[in-house]
Amino acid sequence: MIKDVEHRSGESFPQAESHLLNEQEVSWEDGDEEIALESFRLLQIDTEFESGRALPGDGEMLCSKNVLRKQKHWEKIVAAKKSKRKEERERRKAQRTENAGVSPQQSKRVLKAIMKERLLAAKSSGPKLCIDLSMTHRMTKKELSRLAGQIRRLYGSNKKAKQPFWICLTGFTTSSPLYEECLRMNDGFSNYLIDTTEEDCLNLFPLESLVYLTPDSEQVLEDIDLDKVYIIGGLVDESIQKKLTYQKAQDNSIQTARLPIQEYMVKNANAKNYHSEILAINQVFDILSTYVETRNWPEALKTGVSLGKDKRDHSLFPTHL
Repeated sequence: MIKDVEHRSGESFPQAESHLLNEQEVSWEDGDEEIALESFRLLQIDTEFESGRALPGDGEMLCSKNVLRKQKHWEKIVAAKKSKRKEERERRKAQRTENAGVSPQQSKRVLKAIMKERLLAAKSSGPKLCIDLSMTHRMTKKELSRLAGQIRRLYGSNKKAKQPFWICLTGFTTSSPLYEECLRMNDGFSNYLIDTTEEDCLNLFPLESLVYLTPDSEQVLEDIDLDKVYIIGGLVDESIQKKLTYQKAQDNSIQTARLPIQEYMVKNANAKNYHSEILAINQVFDILSTYVETRNWPEALKTGVSLGKDKRDHSLFPTHL
């Protein structure tokens, strides 16, 4: 009986073991499949991450292209500016060499010497111009600063002129606020090749040789006479006090004249575009200097008179000096 049980149990043990193994194999096969699927999913995610990091998206590619395109455009602009500046430097060197007849290294020194020689020669043979500064007590500090700047520009234009004027600042005291402004605003003012005096212009020259330029005069300046001394009122007046210079000339029996603006520049009939232009002393000087060189009033007036709001009509007012 026991043997029979043992036999049956012996027979059943391999079968049970086989059955357990089969169940275990089934369970492992199911687990392997799940593990394989999970590994595949992780591998796919990792692959997508690597590929996304290696290959930029469309937006990044477009951004990179735009940056490169802008960079190339900017490099072209910079190169063009450098080339233009280089050509301009070479042109100026060639022009200085041609004008001075010397090498570029010597041209600056030589041109300065030639300019100085021309200015000194103008004192004896050139046209003469006085800037009447006897009315500066009427001006504010702001107006004095503007006048100092105009004197600087006037002197700069005179240095460049082919036929310079001899400039004299009259009624100009070293203790005046204007003198302090000129020193403050104008580099090298104390070395300007001009005359300065505290005397009034009326006491320096014969009265018959003086011509006071004022817009209120009835006489038109037709020509510039080398035997005459022309006077410009050094007055920056933002409130436009009329006839100050004209009255001074009348009180002292001085000949007056006005620039021929009304004769050569066409006024605009439209009141809305009738643009008032007050000429600064450097603008008046530019007109006189250009006329001395060209003997052409229309051409000379263009250098100092603005065309106004409507350029086609050349609308102007005469200047208050």
